[in-house]
Formats: sequence, C-alpha cells, structure tokens
Amino acid sequence: MLEDYFGQYGLIAIFLALSVVVPCSMLAASYGLAKFGIRPARPDPVKHDTYECGVQTIGGTWNRFQFRYYMFAILFVIFDVEVVFLYPWATKFLTLELFALIEMAVFVGILLLAWAYAWRKRDLEWQG
Repeated sequence: MLEDYFGQYGLIAIFLALSVVVPCSMLAASYGLAKFGIRPARPDPVKHDTYECGVQTIGGTWNRFQFRYYMFAILFVIFDVEVVFLYPWATKFLTLELFALIEMAVFVGILLLAWAYAWRKRDLEWQG
C-alpha cells in the first residue's frame, strides 16, 4: 500500500525535478554560449533604461503610486476570492440539501456585510 502511495506521487516528483533542471540548464547554456562568443552580448547603457509602450520616460522612474489604487486592488482580491468559493457550490446546487443552502446564505450575508462596510467607509468611491 505504501508503494502505491509513493508511486502516485512519483510523477509529481519527476515534474518538480524537471521544472528546476530545465530552466537551470537553459541559463547555464546561455551563460556558457556567451563565454564562447556564440551568443551575442553587446552591453549598452540604453538597454538598462525604462521603456514602456514606445514612450521614453520623463523624470524619475521610481514614482509612488497613489493609495487609492491599493484599496481597489485589495477589495478586488477579496471579492474575487469569494466568487471562487461560490463556484463549486453553484455547480452542485441541485444535489445539495437545505443545510448547504443555509451555509451559503450565511457566507453571502457576511460578504454583503463586508461590501456594505466598504461602501459605508467610502472605499468604493474614487477620490481625487
């Protein structure tokens, strides 16, 4: 029985080993080819500049982002994870009993309380 247990996880171990060996061997091959001059290596300070969407940056590149972006991101992650919890329940809705419906109603109720709290604290409004 123990052999079957380890046999089932053998493929996972092989996958994990390959997921470490393949990228490391690619990096080593790239480094080795650069030492022999096979891979082009032309260092230039322009290659270290920040470049996005074809527009050169003006001013410093280490600007802080505004805090309101953070609040929207946190609220999005929280409510998005809650939807992930709702999906399995929705797929088995017809086969579940009344207790599962009550559990999900409590779960959605807590979620609605959190949403109402964020709305009351005016975290859902864009200021600025």
